[in-house]
Amino acid sequence: MALHHGDARNRRLSPAPLLGLADPLGAMRLSPPLHRLPDGPIPPATAYQLIHDELLLDGNAKLNLATFVTTSMEVQAQQLMAECLDKNMIDKDEYPQTAELERRCVAILAQLWHAPEPESVVGCSTTGSSEACMLAGMALKRRWMRKNPERYRAGARPNLVMGINVQVCWEKFCNFWEVEARLAPMAGERYHLDAERALELCDENTIGVVGVLGSTFDGSYEPVAEICAALDALQQRTGLDIPVHVDGASGGMVAPFLDPELVWDFRLPRVASINTSGHKYGLVYPGVGWALWRSKEALPEELVFRVNYLGGEMPTFALNFSRPGAEVVAQYYTFLRLGREGFRAVQQACRDVARYLAGAVEELGAFRLLTRGDELPVFAFTTAEGQPFDVFDVSRRLRERGWQVPAYTFPADRTDLSVLRIVCRNGFSRDLADLLLADLTRLLPELSRQPAPLRDLGIEPQPGFHH
Repeated sequence: MALHHGDARNRRLSPAPLLGLADPLGAMRLSPPLHRLPDGPIPPATAYQLIHDELLLDGNAKLNLATFVTTSMEVQAQQLMAECLDKNMIDKDEYPQTAELERRCVAILAQLWHAPEPESVVGCSTTGSSEACMLAGMALKRRWMRKNPERYRAGARPNLVMGINVQVCWEKFCNFWEVEARLAPMAGERYHLDAERALELCDENTIGVVGVLGSTFDGSYEPVAEICAALDALQQRTGLDIPVHVDGASGGMVAPFLDPELVWDFRLPRVASINTSGHKYGLVYPGVGWALWRSKEALPEELVFRVNYLGGEMPTFALNFSRPGAEVVAQYYTFLRLGREGFRAVQQACRDVARYLAGAVEELGAFRLLTRGDELPVFAFTTAEGQPFDVFDVSRRLRERGWQVPAYTFPADRTDLSVLRIVCRNGFSRDLADLLLADLTRLLPELSRQPAPLRDLGIEPQPGFHH
């Protein structure tokens, strides 16, 4: 979450007269403050309407092509979530069936990701992939510490190897847990980590390599199997046994259904752990992720706490303690509701829209594609050579029509490249894609009449990049 500061200004909300149930002046007299608690309660309908009206300023979820996060679920799923809002996932004695649904989800993912011994897999739900990545990183570091106690006590600094395209949670992990982040920069048309760059950064202090199945920058898959093969060869030459964690925040719920022949998961013996976001292509509202380890050996026992809580002892591995069970129940509903073929159909529809839209954008002639939506249903593109506008101009003009299409600059060593990225999620239909194309086509003549990109005229762009 973003950090916010307090506000010393004595500002107040201004209810409309007819918000009062019987007395039109009553609601106006309330005038509750914005940045401190009101002196007393106000009617629930008034509180609801005041907040409801403010939230109208938020963007339309259907037109948000920036976020990977699920923005719509079936009414039945919403009803189940409403029924579970008061359930605390940590209290497995009080809510044993919610805990059982969590266990079933872990078992389903273990099978989906081809665990050689599904009954040996250890896994848990989390608040999202960020927490799941933190847990996976902690396990990698602790395993390295156990294997190298003398070197660690002597002051050796552990490091984690990954591409510079990783989600920011990995940099947070390295900062919080005092691990050196070894980030492979982009180069040329390579926008993510590959086996050669991974090997260049590995040494005896490397706790693991992170492979990303679905980069947030352009939707591409990193070559996990090639990275594992290179690390296998490294072990044969040097004895260094470096595990791999797969960050499948998005691709972990796409590749099993659309790319079953792609080997990236527990079929590779070097893959120690995998995470995914249930609230991305797992098709659940925000607030649920999953972390799985190949076996108990991959998750050091000392990281698991056994807590006596409300009369029962339970093992737990999490950064949070209390958290809602509604999203876990919704994840199980989605697994039960769709099944393998249902998931395949939903994800295929997303990919079909992404590929169609990417091809149509390319045909406009004003843009150059970096990816085509044929891995994640996500693609990135930039302006063609010689255009008098840039991606920030396009993003700004599309926003006038309600479309949220992020424009951002790539990291080192491709800071010269700025792109637009479109995420095609469940609910973004071919019809909506055609409406976006119509708006983009309508804007191009106006953009083409600009003398130059606005930033060249001294107007700084406002980049928007959201995971």
